[in-house]
Parts: sequence; structure tokens; C-alpha cells
Amino acid sequence: MQEDKPRKVDMERIAAAVREILIGVGEDPDREGLRATPMRVARMYAEVFSGLQEDPRKHLRTFFTEQYDELVVLRDIPFHSMCEHHLLPFAGKAHVAYLPDGRIVGISKLARVVEAFGRRPQVQERMTNQIADLLMEELNAKGVAVIVQATHLCMTCRGVKKPGTIMVTSALRGRCKSDARTRSEVMMLLHDSTSGMSM
Repeated sequence: MQEDKPRKVDMERIAAAVREILIGVGEDPDREGLRATPMRVARMYAEVFSGLQEDPRKHLRTFFTEQYDELVVLRDIPFHSMCEHHLLPFAGKAHVAYLPDGRIVGISKLARVVEAFGRRPQVQERMTNQIADLLMEELNAKGVAVIVQATHLCMTCRGVKKPGTIMVTSALRGRCKSDARTRSEVMMLLHDSTSGMSM
């Protein structure tokens, strides 16, 4: 997985674009309530897209050698992201499992990987694959399973307007995909979170 070199956030350019959007929708960007909005939005975009300035690999570079050969599961990792099609948020929980091959990582690092991929223009399917692929590569894991569940504002507040809908994506790698017993075990361990999750 090759990460592109991060570009600097151009706050002035974002603010100028937001000003044009306000004019485009028929607002007056110079009225009191909107005067500071373009720069506020620019700061917000810099924050929610901060994953573009970060290489998620760095979170997995510090690992521990441990002869542990059973599944490691971290469930219910909250995240929020921005749908790249409408620039509207989607948010939910990620569930991550990996089967070590002599290499384990601090559990907070798994959450940081989810956050790094979430904080960029995204589609849920790609984000799910990115997390799984990175864990396989950096941890040299025997297997990885990632399940992501999210509610998308572009689905609930516009278009078909279907509030309460939850999108679920999964990515299985290595023995979590090829070995029936391992796949069954990982799905059982993730089952409590993936069945009946409420946002």
C-alpha cells in the first residue's frame, strides 16, 4: 500500500471557496452571523481531513515480539469520516481482529489506524479494505478481519432520506478468509457487536 505524499492544507483557499458557496446558495457572506464562517469551515475541514497529513503505517511500526497465536479482537472502535461523494459525514464503529504471527501491537494503535483512515474523504468499502490490508502488511499477520458499521448522512438527510439505515462492510484476509474454523471463530467473537448495534 503506497501512501501519497501529504499536501499542506490551504486554509485561505478553503475559506474563499466556502464564501463562494454561501453566495451561490443565495446568502450574504458579509452578514454578522456568516462573516467568520468561511474560516471556521476551513479549520473544521483541516481537522476532519487530518488523516490526509498522516501515514497510518506509523502507528504499527512499534510492535512487540510475543508468541501468542490466538485471535486478538478490538470491538466497537468509534469513528467518523466524510463521504467523498457529497462531503457529508458518516459515522459508526469498526471492529478489528488479527491473528498474530509472533508480532503484536498496542491496542490503542489499532484505534489510531481506524481514525487515520477515517479522517479523509472516504467511501466505507475502501476504508474497510485499507485497514485490513495495512494490518496484514505491517503486522505480518496470519489473518485479519475488519467489520465497519456506519450511518451515512448522505443517505439519511438527503436523497432517499432513510434515517436509521446502517451500512455494514467487511474485509477478511489470510486465514480469517481461507480457514473455515478461524473465520467462524472471528465472526463469533465479533457477533455481539455486529448484531443489533445502534448508533
